Amino acid sequence: MGICSSSASLDFDENFVYVLEDDDDGPSPDKRIMKRLACLYSLQGKKGLNQDSAILCKDYGMEEGVFIGVFDGHGRSGHIVSRLVREYLPALLLSQHNALLLDNEDLNFTDGIDASSVDGEDFSDASPDMFDEWKEACINAFRAMDNELKHHPDLDCSYSGSTAVSIIKQGKNLIIANLGDSRAVLGTVSEEGRLEAVQLTTDFKPNVPQEAERIRKNNGRVFARKDEPQVQRVWLPNDDYPGLAMARAFGDFELKNYGVISIPQVVYHRLTNRDQFVVLATDGVWDVLNNDKVVSIVSSIRNKRDASRAVVEAAVRAWRFKFPASRVDDCSAACLFF
Repeated sequence: MGICSSSASLDFDENFVYVLEDDDDGPSPDKRIMKRLACLYSLQGKKGLNQDSAILCKDYGMEEGVFIGVFDGHGRSGHIVSRLVREYLPALLLSQHNALLLDNEDLNFTDGIDASSVDGEDFSDASPDMFDEWKEACINAFRAMDNELKHHPDLDCSYSGSTAVSIIKQGKNLIIANLGDSRAVLGTVSEEGRLEAVQLTTDFKPNVPQEAERIRKNNGRVFARKDEPQVQRVWLPNDDYPGLAMARAFGDFELKNYGVISIPQVVYHRLTNRDQFVVLATDGVWDVLNNDKVVSIVSSIRNKRDASRAVVEAAVRAWRFKFPASRVDDCSAACLFF
């Protein structure tokens, strides 16, 4: 799979940054590290354990291929779920893709769902054949990951789960797989020379009409509480519980009976010379910073190793200003530079 780097050897509940970068004296002879490839940073909020996690895998699928992902846990065991996803998902994706290439066996876990239309968008006409293989691999791997969690002997995921937003980079090809309400945003230069933010994923919250319709068709309920009328949540048919603020997630198996799904949105982007970087971040960032602000922060940082930290710290400051009566959420960001 290549080299995977995460917070596994550090306490991710505290400040964390990981940068793959050559030394000033030149590249390390024993580590083929791509200069200014990526940086990751997470900061614990005020709600308890940090339930976010992230990972970067180098030489993923091909030489200089990359996998980068950010995962946001929720519920009593959310911190465990997000870390299990971090540890298992990259390998599951790669093994599913390799199996499709070898065509050794039928690994279709989509239960009759058309992969090309599962997220409401079909990009197949604008993407190469390799994307179709990766898209199927992503859907299969996300389903397999959910099965791993469901059958884990020491983990109850009835009302705990995790989001996942990830990017697979294969040369100039980006495959973006998203589950839940974390987000990926591209920083690119327009034809007029302006830096622009392009959102690559959909925030799969219950207020998205397509998501709410699916949940209600499966007898789940979607509504906002009176004390937070702006936040739509998912509830059981006959009980005002648990109030999940997303429509897709790993885990949350009691709600899987009522329309919450673990099928990711998978989209394709072909990199151009105008594309500068992509930012992946948990909803703790996007709840208080818009796409343009995040892209502006990253582009303004001279030392790219500090880019993710700058985004997270700006989000924490914005939380205190925008929601002074609320506890700051965990905030995590990953920046991948091109």
